Amino acid sequence: MRLSHPRISHRPSALITAVMCASLLLAGCGSSTEQDTADTAEESPLGEYFAAAYGGDASPEEQQKQYAEDEREREDLVAQCMKDEGFEYTPNLQDASFMMSDDTEWDPESREWVAQYGYGMINYPGREEMESGNQDEYVDNNADYVESLSGSEQEAFYEALHGPVPDEEDMPVEGESMEYDWEAAGCYGWAEHERSGEDPMMSDEHKALMDDMNTLWESTMDAPELAELDAAWASCMADAGRPGFATQADAQNSINEEMNELYGEGTGDGPDEAKMAEAGEKEIELALADLDCREKTDYRAAALQVNNEQEQQFVDDHKAQLEAFKADLEQGR
Repeated sequence: MRLSHPRISHRPSALITAVMCASLLLAGCGSSTEQDTADTAEESPLGEYFAAAYGGDASPEEQQKQYAEDEREREDLVAQCMKDEGFEYTPNLQDASFMMSDDTEWDPESREWVAQYGYGMINYPGREEMESGNQDEYVDNNADYVESLSGSEQEAFYEALHGPVPDEEDMPVEGESMEYDWEAAGCYGWAEHERSGEDPMMSDEHKALMDDMNTLWESTMDAPELAELDAAWASCMADAGRPGFATQADAQNSINEEMNELYGEGTGDGPDEAKMAEAGEKEIELALADLDCREKTDYRAAALQVNNEQEQQFVDDHKAQLEAFKADLEQGR
């Protein structure tokens, strides 16, 4: 009998993450903290237009309060939707927090840091504290109710909550992302859609700008200057006995793919600890070689220059739209 279901995260602000990752240009972006990303946002040409999305000048406590309020509103909408679908649902407010600590440093350009954490994927700052039980244990408020349902009723419950599991033919091909459709995302999708009128990044008013920014990110990743830079980096990696990577992003992605495989093989207790430890050592070795080659090719500085030049051109071409977008973000629309 199925008693639990992996919680599918709410629709992420994929556009803003993509743009900020372009600013970091593959130097550990996928694992950076929200505060790190906010700091990067403020430094790039597009940064001032997105800072409000990360809380702007709000203190960590103020950002935490706003996040909790947003999560509470979302969960109340989910509960309303699930009731309309014929199910009981207790709002899950345990996720209404995020970690933001000035004591946790994320420094993937530091050799000492990389030697300890690699890319920060398998091992990362704060992991031991999280796993030691110092944080509150997650409790599914709906577990008892779901357990009382029959197998078919459980399937219906989770389909109502998250939407149907995509068929294999509906899955994106390798290298492409799945397009988000709120109508296929169950009550969480509906709740996000109900709230989207308050989010400038999801509003029809700014859709054209968001589409153009997605195009900006894609064009930045495909810039000839980056292709030349990646070629130099890949040559360095091959010389170091690490062939097979066409771009700098491929190195970190290879660890992510291995992690996914280990989690897929795991039981209810999680992935095999010995295999994860071995993968963690492999990650550190690869990340150190990657860091060596980034330093030899001056990868970060060169990549950021390409990114900033393209961002500045985008700002010049979309100044009025960006100002309107920024104003709506600051007003909390």
